Amino acid sequence: MTRKEFLKLCGILGISMPFFSTLNSCDEEEKIISGEFSGKVIIIGAGPGGLSAGYLLNQLGVDFEILEASSNYGGRIKINTDFADFPIPLGAEWLHDSADVFDSMVNDSAVDVVVNTVRYDGQTDTYAEWNNGELQVTSLVDSDIKFVNYSWFNFYEEYIVPAIQNRIIYNTVVDSIDYSDNQVVVSTQNGLSYSADKVIVAVPLKVLQNNSIEFTPGLSKNKIDAINEPKVWDGFKAFIEFSTKFYDTQVGFPVNPETDGQKLYYDAAYGQNTSKNILGVFAVGTPVEAYTSLSENDLKDFMLSELDALYNNQATPNYIKHISQNWNKEPFIKGGYLTDHANWRTVRKLQESVADKIYFAGGAFTDGEDWVSVHAAAQSARDSVREIVA
Repeated sequence: MTRKEFLKLCGILGISMPFFSTLNSCDEEEKIISGEFSGKVIIIGAGPGGLSAGYLLNQLGVDFEILEASSNYGGRIKINTDFADFPIPLGAEWLHDSADVFDSMVNDSAVDVVVNTVRYDGQTDTYAEWNNGELQVTSLVDSDIKFVNYSWFNFYEEYIVPAIQNRIIYNTVVDSIDYSDNQVVVSTQNGLSYSADKVIVAVPLKVLQNNSIEFTPGLSKNKIDAINEPKVWDGFKAFIEFSTKFYDTQVGFPVNPETDGQKLYYDAAYGQNTSKNILGVFAVGTPVEAYTSLSENDLKDFMLSELDALYNNQATPNYIKHISQNWNKEPFIKGGYLTDHANWRTVRKLQESVADKIYFAGGAFTDGEDWVSVHAAAQSARDSVREIVA
């Protein structure tokens, strides 16, 4: 089953992700119970998976450190706060789950989690698709949820990071993990080494595919095959401000074959407390090259030309400004996310631990039921922490 097939099945059954998971994993929402583990854990990567793992370990009183290659936490939940009067999500944007997931991630009934969200309205919102030179408009059927003047980054900033921010070591690029002895030794490009009893690898899958981290002993052939087999789509987003709103809620473009990627224009200001008109561009896979191969000025002209063709030359005269994010150029991320069409069995192998010492967390390292989402990254962290402390 691919992720797309899984999500479709959830839609058919009319159930949210956490409930569906309980059908397959009865202990998913059970409280993590710490056994006799009293050692130290090193987490590599301060994206959603790494931050969630650290947060849970902190709740359990387990010693840990997070090594982050860049100068900030968040990874692909990065936002821009200068472009508009609401957070612009340069990476993960939507909630592909019920809002109950926030309480699950905070994992503390004493904390009142308040996150404003909005669902698309199938009665008034429109979805247009560009086919054979024509724009075909229908009602929007979309179960995703948008944050209101908020983002995934803001959620982590408010509820997760404060408890663990003094445990994050920035500008620390890991280049090797030696787990041949009782203690795991993590070495970095700046010549420093860190020792721990367990290590959680929470880096993007593309980093492992590029062999940016050397493992000693080398990983098994099955593990290497699981890492290298799935395709990681290229990733690109852009945001354009216009003086008026002339576009539909979402505009999709067919990609053939569909395994090659996705391309979508969408109302990025939807549901926000703003008077600004901001259109988002989301592309993964082969459609990305059309954007990333251009200079910034040519990129602007290309996007406006596309929109002028869709909406009777209304884009260019109403253009104000734009920004873009090419995830392929992020040195410690190197791409978008794992294709929706990966095989769930392979995804499950990605999460499997190695020698009871190396564990994996992140959007691609899940139990195979769902992947490439923030809530899935958090769940993978929960699974890894449960396995470590059991």
